[in-house]
Amino acid sequence: MPRPKKPRLVSQYPFLTRFGPLQGAPSGEVRLSVEEMEAIRLSDFEGLDQETAAGLMQVSRQTYGRILSQARRTVAQALVTGKVISVGGGDYRFRGHGPGRRRRRRGLG
Repeated sequence: MPRPKKPRLVSQYPFLTRFGPLQGAPSGEVRLSVEEMEAIRLSDFEGLDQETAAGLMQVSRQTYGRILSQARRTVAQALVTGKVISVGGGDYRFRGHGPGRRRRRRGLG
């Protein structure tokens, strides 16, 4: 039996949850979890190093690297193949809230 996944800390739920091509019809859809979106925000938008970002999400640097790598792969797939990116799901908790504010979102929305 696998070890239960520890929820990752995120600052807030993303304001926008769908992104896609403006020209032509999308060729499909890919899903980016909330914690993957947070990893992209911390590293690529905020410019934090992986050690600092991992500390904010309360995961190991190695786990953070895996989350970020998967997120970048998903975004690249959508950009190259013209797919819509839907953000949602995952196992996360909001930073600064007590344990009672845990969010477990498996589906989209």
